[in-house]
Amino acid sequence: MIHNTLLASDYGLIDDRTLTPKPNYWGALLWRELMGTTVLDSGVPVQPGLHVYAHCPRGTPGGVAVLVINTDQTAEKTLTLSQGGERYSLTSGSGDLQAKTVQLNGQPLALGVGDALPAFTGVQAPAGNATFSPGSITFLALPQAGNAACR
Repeated sequence: MIHNTLLASDYGLIDDRTLTPKPNYWGALLWRELMGTTVLDSGVPVQPGLHVYAHCPRGTPGGVAVLVINTDQTAEKTLTLSQGGERYSLTSGSGDLQAKTVQLNGQPLALGVGDALPAFTGVQAPAGNATFSPGSITFLALPQAGNAACR
């Protein structure tokens, strides 16, 4: 993960004073775990406040990994999932997008004993309408998608 700066900005993933992960660290880590290098067409039309990206997933031939970013800070967004999978939603929990903490599916993320990473456990995402909270980032793992481009 590379961030750059032109002048006096701090794009670090780790707080330089406490050495704890910043919220963007968790998004980068989930990206690395779920999103592969082959980029797909998400099939979702461009909409204000909604950004949808699709990739072949890491280590799951035929599957699809989707990233849904709801940049609208007041309204939920809805997508229809043609099939189910696992959902990993990152939110601030407090509704403050400047918060120093982040939640995964409603549970706070933090390093464990000896700085061990927590288990990243998705929640079931059934086929059908899925809503995405304001100001949220959601990864969807759809291992049974049967996508021929992801073999």
